[in-house]
Amino acid sequence: MRTSALCARCHRRLAPGVGFVLSGQRRCLWCALMYRPMLRRSLYTGLVVGTALTAINHGVALAEGRFVASMLWQIPLTYAVPFCVATWGGLSNGRAERHR
Repeated sequence: MRTSALCARCHRRLAPGVGFVLSGQRRCLWCALMYRPMLRRSLYTGLVVGTALTAINHGVALAEGRFVASMLWQIPLTYAVPFCVATWGGLSNGRAERHR
C-alpha cells in the first residue's frame, strides 16, 4: 500500500499519483505553478513567441501608427497564449505517475 507524499514546498498531503515532480521534488498544483524556473522559462517563451506573433498579426498597423481599439485585448492575449502553453507543457512533463 502506498503512503501519501507531501508537497516539497508547502507540505500539503498529496494522494498517490497526484502532484507534479519538478527538479526531483513532488509539488502540489499551486506550488508547481509558482516554481520559478518553470515560470521564467514560460515568461521567456511568451515574450519571444508573443513578440513574433504580434509582429506578424499587427506589425503593419503598429508601424503605420494605426492602433485599433481591439488591439487592447488582442495583443496581451497574443502574449498570454504561448505563456500558458509553455506552462502547461512544463506541468505535463512533470506530472506524477498514476498508480498502475
